[in-house]
Amino acid sequence: MNQPISEETYSNVVELRIPSRAEWVALARLAVATVASRLHFSIDEIEDVKLAVAEACTNAIQHAQGSPFIDIRCETLPEGLRINVRDFGQGTRPEHIVSRNLEEARVGGLGVFLIRSLMDEVSYDVHAETGTDLSMFKRRPG
Repeated sequence: MNQPISEETYSNVVELRIPSRAEWVALARLAVATVASRLHFSIDEIEDVKLAVAEACTNAIQHAQGSPFIDIRCETLPEGLRINVRDFGQGTRPEHIVSRNLEEARVGGLGVFLIRSLMDEVSYDVHAETGTDLSMFKRRPG
């Protein structure tokens, strides 16, 4: 059975590489849900993490032209769960992510708004030539 992670075994990393195609997003959702469940997140919090990862992967598929795959990295920490979603495509324009007000939802930008709403911390490392690394963090339940 799936046992909770003990305090001594924190700082575990799970890495997954999926093809940059929509039919593989479900696998990323399942993987992060499994990791989150081991940290005692509630069902609602697990659903939030799954949705944030799905949005991040979908954004990578839609906007990172030429990226053959997406890397997902989950790191369990004593304070919570850090997830990185990285694409290797060209076509991401840094000014579209970094400079606009990400607190405001708009058509075509709902994915970023949703990710920011669902996770406790979100940051981007954007390189137009080499892709985007999205880092998300969800604090452990009290």
